[in-house]
Amino acid sequence: MPVPGNQRLPVAGAYDIDPSASTVRFDTRAMFGLVPVRGTFTISHGRITVTELAEELSVHVVMEAAGFDSGNQKRDDHVRSADYLDVARHPEIDFLSRRLERSEAEATLQGDLTVCGVTRPVAITLDTVTEDEKRITAVGTATVDRYAFGVTKAKGMTGRYLKFTLEVVANR
Repeated sequence: MPVPGNQRLPVAGAYDIDPSASTVRFDTRAMFGLVPVRGTFTISHGRITVTELAEELSVHVVMEAAGFDSGNQKRDDHVRSADYLDVARHPEIDFLSRRLERSEAEATLQGDLTVCGVTRPVAITLDTVTEDEKRITAVGTATVDRYAFGVTKAKGMTGRYLKFTLEVVANR
């Protein structure tokens, strides 16, 4: 079911994110915008807490920085190095919501993303939220500027903006 702002919330309760059923995909461009680069990050763990009030909904997702995978081992190893994600010093990428904003047309999860020890606001537009008796599946998108997190190596050669598509499955 689509997620317009007036959709009812899923059943109240705590839902643990299922890393094996959830995906975080990214799209960016390299080589001065000429070459598309796609891949995934691995979710380590997380929790969605649904309350009766939309304003109190809480989402916490932790991704493994070393879980960066673009399908090119040399590139992946370089992105995991101190030049980019520095996974030895910053093994986790963390998202913690602050609030859910809803309008007639859409729902947006406002939160804080921490990458390489730097925390910046990010908005995730929720495309769909479905539920059954014991599980929630939420799909959303966000665009992240890597420069905002101090990840500025290879300007021009490596894409500045990454578009993320998240499909998060969480169980009661």
